Amino acid sequence: MKMTGAKILIESLRREGVEDIFGFPGGSVLPVFDALYDASLNLILVRHEQGAAHAADGYARATGKPGVCIATSGPGASNLVTGIATAYMDSIPMIAITGQVKTHLIGNDAFQEADVTGITRSITKHNYLVKDVRELAQTIKNSFHLAQSGRPGPVLIDLPVDVTLAETEFHYPKTHDLRGYKPTLSGHPGQVKKAANLIEQSKRPIIYAGGGVILSGASAELKKLAEKTSIPVTTTLLGLGCFPETHELSLRMLGMHGTVYANHAIMDSDLIIAVGARFDDRVTGRLDAFAPGAKIIHIDIDPSAISKNVKVDIPIVGDARDILLQLNKIVKKPRIKPWLDKVKTWKKKYPLGFKDDNKLRPQYVVEQIYKLTAGKAIITTEVGQNQMWAAQFYKYTKPRTYISSGGLGTMGYGFPAAIGAQVGKPKDIVCDIAGDGSIQMNIQELATAVTQKLPIKIAILNNSYLGMVRQWQELFYNKRYSHTFLKNPDFVKIAEAYGACGIRIERKSEVEKAIKKALGVKDKPVILDFIVEKEENVFPMVPAGEAINRMIGGMA
Repeated sequence: MKMTGAKILIESLRREGVEDIFGFPGGSVLPVFDALYDASLNLILVRHEQGAAHAADGYARATGKPGVCIATSGPGASNLVTGIATAYMDSIPMIAITGQVKTHLIGNDAFQEADVTGITRSITKHNYLVKDVRELAQTIKNSFHLAQSGRPGPVLIDLPVDVTLAETEFHYPKTHDLRGYKPTLSGHPGQVKKAANLIEQSKRPIIYAGGGVILSGASAELKKLAEKTSIPVTTTLLGLGCFPETHELSLRMLGMHGTVYANHAIMDSDLIIAVGARFDDRVTGRLDAFAPGAKIIHIDIDPSAISKNVKVDIPIVGDARDILLQLNKIVKKPRIKPWLDKVKTWKKKYPLGFKDDNKLRPQYVVEQIYKLTAGKAIITTEVGQNQMWAAQFYKYTKPRTYISSGGLGTMGYGFPAAIGAQVGKPKDIVCDIAGDGSIQMNIQELATAVTQKLPIKIAILNNSYLGMVRQWQELFYNKRYSHTFLKNPDFVKIAEAYGACGIRIERKSEVEKAIKKALGVKDKPVILDFIVEKEENVFPMVPAGEAINRMIGGMA
């Protein structure tokens, strides 16, 4: 049967199991949007292309399925770039589809032309410029395999408008055609055995788990390893939820704003079992001072991530779940009771905390959201202080419940990501914990959430500052608050203007009632504007360039 390229695209997406797409129309993708008019796929019309990319990303993180976004050529495609880069840094499977000018106009500076494959080459796992409609179906098959396999990531398909109008016989391929692309999935048995032996011999071991545990679906295997060996577990920001934070072996998050006890434990350990984590700078602090007495087992599907930042003693390349399954069969429990007693002492001595007074503090707001959602919500965040308070004061017990921009640190991420998460998980409570600076970067997506009747809760921790930048200015720049004070709009009126619900909270006594009211709204988004203490800081904190056990802390 002959079909146009546009219809081939839609049918191919359907065959890949796609149900929801996030996008914005324009001239070069009009054939695709015309095909969508009669299609069963659900197109969520965003109000800015960056919102489409972040929504597709949030959808992928919440569901485990690839997110799909679409934009037109030129500025539409370039508006996707920040969202694609965000997904790339955090290894999120995404298919970005962009329109392009007609093939004979490429390179001629045509109207709304941009070299999208060139622009995105360094921020995609792979990208394609399709110049022949006969190659389109195979390209889509390849793209979905690439996005989901090995170390996941975004793949971009650039489609000239004449290709979407051209016709050809449609046969969707059964398999991908990617010669030379064979990511290692099974860990080497010899390396796994070496790791098991080293674990048995260790006296002060620690498991350091990252987002790769969630991406591989290895949370159950990680928990089994921890419980079988009694080894304490700390996670990265993107690893939150891969191990229950209510578990007695949990040390919660480590790093620049991690728990004091997690940082002390990893620095004093004699063995680090790293699973699906990449030893990034926010975790290690000063590299030459990081865990000086520890040997390192590093489990990762990406061989280029191993020994990239720290020297590794036992590298194991492969899928985290596969390797943990192997390891759990042979590993024996080490004798580490003195170590566990020491870790318990640290946990008791250095709990996370904040001043318990009558002032409205952001940490209290996050704690109340945790309490009133029974810890069962999907939390998305913007970037900055709000992101760190959400990580510290909400306890995550399941994977895919903390959704945040880790590697790129993208302000404006959380709200459109919440839209994607809510579309993908319609029965779940989805809450975006936001800052008053970040929320304004994609606040136009309120129109999307209202139109789609998405009951997202947006908790703005409103301190009238770009909070994390102001904190650094306070601590390291003599309180010279250069361009970090914000004169904010009335967020309640903005919510109401879009057709959403708006609630302002100025006193601590109002918090519980407001959250309960928001949780009762089922057919529209709710903005909760919490007017919190203006100069509250995120503690503990490791200053830039310091070892991670040299924290400054206390309560603001």
